[in-house]
Amino acid sequence: MTIERHMRVVSPADGEQGLVGVKVAFATTNLKQVDQHFGSAQSFALYQVDPEHASLLEVAEFGKLAQDGNEDKLSAKLDMLAGCVAVYCHAAGSSAVQQLLAKGIQPVKVTSDAEITDLIAALQEEMRQGPSAWLAKAIEREKGVDMNRFAEMEAEGWDE
Repeated sequence: MTIERHMRVVSPADGEQGLVGVKVAFATTNLKQVDQHFGSAQSFALYQVDPEHASLLEVAEFGKLAQDGNEDKLSAKLDMLAGCVAVYCHAAGSSAVQQLLAKGIQPVKVTSDAEITDLIAALQEEMRQGPSAWLAKAIEREKGVDMNRFAEMEAEGWDE
């Protein structure tokens, strides 16, 4: 299975004002609601989200797929989601969940026809109020290693 159509935004507005954003995906056919099971998702919309901004990064279409247990269809989707910290969908099979988690992607099950704008707003509110464990871990991963952390600790008076 391959991507049938792929649209990438040329210059997304991400990381504004030094805020760390995360890349998330939504299983959708209409770019408005999450309306797909992960394994049979026809398309994904990928967004960069920080506590104040959200930008559409890309959209990939895979075409119609059955929920048939065919594991081959997952590899292209997993490759497409590289760099995402979460994928919002109706459901995902156990094999897909294991493969997503192994790549550091948290599957998030949502109700039927959940609005993408509402999910982004909820994610942003969670980022502002104090993220859940999986989101906090993902944000730390996105920040990377701060090479100045030891100098800052020393300046604060840390001793061994």
